Order: sequence, then structure tokens, then C-alpha cells
Amino acid sequence: MLPDESVMSKILLIRGKRVMIDKDLAELYGIPTKRLNEQVKRNLQRFPEDFMFQLTAGEKAEVVAICDHLKRLRFSAALPYVFTEHGAVMLACILNSDRAIAVNIQIVRIFTRMREMVLTHKDILLKLDQVEKRLAGHDEQIALVFEYLKQLLAPPQEPRQKIGFLQ
Repeated sequence: MLPDESVMSKILLIRGKRVMIDKDLAELYGIPTKRLNEQVKRNLQRFPEDFMFQLTAGEKAEVVAICDHLKRLRFSAALPYVFTEHGAVMLACILNSDRAIAVNIQIVRIFTRMREMVLTHKDILLKLDQVEKRLAGHDEQIALVFEYLKQLLAPPQEPRQKIGFLQ
């Protein structure tokens, strides 16, 4: 099996969805990208818009610029397809091989783990936001305390009249 890190590095965020590019999936499944796309086109009814979509030219250029392992896509005239977690599951159904099933199970587990990590980090970020909001007004109050301390520590500007008994 492949290391989880190598699979995780192939998951991208495009249009607000975590997706994998057809080239990367084909590589993981051990088949040519052309064959993967042929199978998808034969079974288009299994891949609605929320399972798979094709990148625009701008998105393709952005992906190629960001991902070093996809530099060769720059010279391809075809726009790549990307698959969400559900699309990757559906790929395992149409690519009926032991490797496809094993890789698919690993991909689903990684997507699930990533979702759990996001939820955990979301809770932490919400708590940090609450603490930040609570402490936001404290900066002004602390500055005011330091201003009063400076006034107390500064020598008086005018000599004060002495109070008390004269001897």
C-alpha cells in the first residue's frame, strides 16, 4: 500500500471541495489516465456534478502552478477531471480490480481523517476566537493602567504646599 502522506498530498481544495485530479487517481489505481477517463465517460450517470467536475483553463493553470508533480499537465490540451471523495468511491465501482478497491478504501479513510481533523481544528479556532474577543478590550484597559502608573511615578510638576505642624 501507499503511504498516507503521498495520498494526502494529492488532495487539493478546488471550488471549496476537497478533490483529487484524474491523473493522480489513475496513478494510484495503476492505470493510464486515458483508461480512467474512458471508464468515467462510459458511466457518466454515476458521476453527478458533486462527485466529479472538469477544471476550467484558469483552474488548470493554477493547479499546475501550485503542484510540482502536475507540471506535465501544462502541455496537455485536455482539461482534467477532478473527483470528490464520493467520486473516488464511485471510481472503485467502475474500476473493478483488487488494487482499485484497496486504494479506494485508503482514500476514503484519509478523507474521513481529514474531515475529523478539520472539525477538531474548527473547535480550537472557535475557542481562540472567543478568547481573542474577550481580550480585545483589555489592551486599552492595560494602556490606561500604565498611564496612571506613569502619572503616579512621575515627580510632581509644582511644589506642593506642606501640610501639618510647623516646628
